[in-house]
Amino acid sequence: MTKSYSGFRLLKEGIGGNKGWGQAWRTPEPEKIYDFIIVGGGGHGLATAYYLAKKHGQKKVAVIERGWLGGGNTGRNTTVVRSNYFYPESAALYDMSLKLYEQLSRELNFNIMLSQRGMVVLAHSDPEMELSARIVNAMQINGTDAELIDADRVKKLAPILNTRPDARFPIKGGVYQGRGGTARHDAVAWGYARAADALGVDIIQNCEVTNFLIEGGECKGVETSKGTIRASRVGVAVAGHSTVMGGYKLPIQTYTLQAFVSEPMKPVMDTVAFSPSYGTYFSQSDKGGLVIGGGLDRIPSYAQKGNMPAQEAVLSGLIEMAPALAKVKLLRHWGGAVDVTPDSSPVIGPVDVPGIYINCGWGTGGFKAIPAGGYLLAHLLATGKHHEVSAPFDPSRFRKGRLIDEAAASGIAH
Repeated sequence: MTKSYSGFRLLKEGIGGNKGWGQAWRTPEPEKIYDFIIVGGGGHGLATAYYLAKKHGQKKVAVIERGWLGGGNTGRNTTVVRSNYFYPESAALYDMSLKLYEQLSRELNFNIMLSQRGMVVLAHSDPEMELSARIVNAMQINGTDAELIDADRVKKLAPILNTRPDARFPIKGGVYQGRGGTARHDAVAWGYARAADALGVDIIQNCEVTNFLIEGGECKGVETSKGTIRASRVGVAVAGHSTVMGGYKLPIQTYTLQAFVSEPMKPVMDTVAFSPSYGTYFSQSDKGGLVIGGGLDRIPSYAQKGNMPAQEAVLSGLIEMAPALAKVKLLRHWGGAVDVTPDSSPVIGPVDVPGIYINCGWGTGGFKAIPAGGYLLAHLLATGKHHEVSAPFDPSRFRKGRLIDEAAASGIAH
């Protein structure tokens, strides 16, 4: 008889009498049949499990993670949250996520350290200012907060930026979203994990999914490194390694996106600034380190590290944006897997194999969309039908040609 393991538990009393949090592994049980399996113990997977239990009353849920919770892209992003997207479908999705973020600490009773310090997307020419005005108008029509600001306002928001007229790309102004900002990535993952666990969800770490269990042309569970685990429906919320599932090829390419953290320093940056021209964005964490991102590798790869040309492009852009930071030392560098679809928008919905539902292809939008991605996939799994917000992102759009091209709003050129 095959075994299934359910093992993640956060304990108030810890283990062995130690106060605080700890992990306890339950005794392996005979094969357990779940109603739902979520493949992927990152932000989207854990949020999906939480909303299945909280909003839909589903308690027979298992989250399966091959490594540790939040050890993939959720722990490798640059923590920015925003909803400054152009098309109505994208605006509805990302603003839903931002609204969920705004109440998440209270809902989970766990401080995710949301800091709505605002985000400015810089414009460096008159044509870019015209485009910025168009974006602001679209955002406001879609019900999302946005302001078109000039160079003087940029200088007040972020005095460290290079506003000199002889800069390589002089700052003319930009798009400002005051509700944008940052959140603590590991706190988001652990907050959802703790809340889902308290509702009875089984979270199984160090358990690799090796195949889907297909019977009669339908998915009936998964094969794992710890045995067969059965379920009526399987949701897949992973990034970087989801090209082929159950015989279904996803319409994505995976690239590596650069990220850096500097040494801690006194406060120098009160907002998030992004320059499409330089291909660089940065903010300052609560610990004092600069969090820097940008520079998509040009060659598809699952590697979680970058290459020198992309690194150089990001850091040279940072120095051009804020020359005063030229001598700041870096503490670490890493790369995150970015799944890019033909229209740079996510994929949420059922695939051609009955019983499998996917949440992937977020590109640079994965972290900012965690609450909405989990909420929408949970709705889809529980009801078998799309939420009105997720319906436009169904995989069928690629066959129908109803693309949602958000390449520009994604932040980094794809």
